[in-house]
Amino acid sequence: MATASQVMRGTGRISDKTRTKVLEIARILNYVPDGRAASMRSGESREIGFTIHQIANPFNAEVISGVSDLLETEGYLVSVLDSQDDPKRQRNQLETFIRGSRGGLLWVPARNTPLSTLELLRTHRTPTVSFLRRGDTSEFDHVGIKNFEATQTATRHLLALEHKKIAFLGGIADVEVRNQRIAGYRSALEEHGLNHPVIWECPDNKLSGMKAMAGLKEAHPEVTSVVCNGDMIAIGACLALVRMGLKPGKDVSVIGFDDIQDAAVSAPPLTTMAVSPYNLGQQLAQVLLERIREPERPVSSHEVSAKLVVRETTGIAKPSRGKLPKN
Repeated sequence: MATASQVMRGTGRISDKTRTKVLEIARILNYVPDGRAASMRSGESREIGFTIHQIANPFNAEVISGVSDLLETEGYLVSVLDSQDDPKRQRNQLETFIRGSRGGLLWVPARNTPLSTLELLRTHRTPTVSFLRRGDTSEFDHVGIKNFEATQTATRHLLALEHKKIAFLGGIADVEVRNQRIAGYRSALEEHGLNHPVIWECPDNKLSGMKAMAGLKEAHPEVTSVVCNGDMIAIGACLALVRMGLKPGKDVSVIGFDDIQDAAVSAPPLTTMAVSPYNLGQQLAQVLLERIREPERPVSSHEVSAKLVVRETTGIAKPSRGKLPKN
């Protein structure tokens, strides 16, 4: 038993012949080491918990891929759960991760996360990094995006293209990320004396973006451009424009946010504020690794600047066609 244990852990002075024999028998028996027992012995867990909202969103999928790829190269396994922005569901997931002795936690704090959840994380002292939303989690490391700066840049780009009727499209939650983006959009308008913003809500997915764009154009036919809360909304908005007989980038300009892979290959290719979600995930994983390795290091906050990537969905403003005819 001792020989087998040393072979499976890669320790001890075991001959190559014996090692090969043990590994072959382990393969035949489909033996898998008990990670929980190993964690109890070493005091170290190689599993990471990640609770996020809307796993199906391509932005989140690319972030998760970046996190997983980096952590797996360091010998960690990542478990991902979707809290659906529900604080009770999130609490259950975090408790499950803690019961499972995860070596670290990554999370996007749900809207209206109670102080009791923060106290839970504080009590168990599990290495934790918040993502996108910081809220009241200033005692934890954080990785996010400079949202105000990004939408301010996007709106200024449209203003430089002579657009005066610019709307903000997307999002429904009263959360810091969306509020920061709306604030950046408003700021750019105010710089040019435009004090009548149009803010149109919708869930952050392609179908909702398509429906919302149709409703926005019906209610505000004067709008010639939109800054979107995410690329999926923007792609949906472009589909709606095409169905209305309008050309994205010609009749109405559209800017997305994220630069997911679909943005470059959509038809037409989408102008967007790029944050490289895969690389963002890698940075998130790296910050967690640093916290695991140096538990007493000062709390850090990393905010990524978005880069304007101009493609074919933005162009010089054209006079509005007026109210669309009803079918």
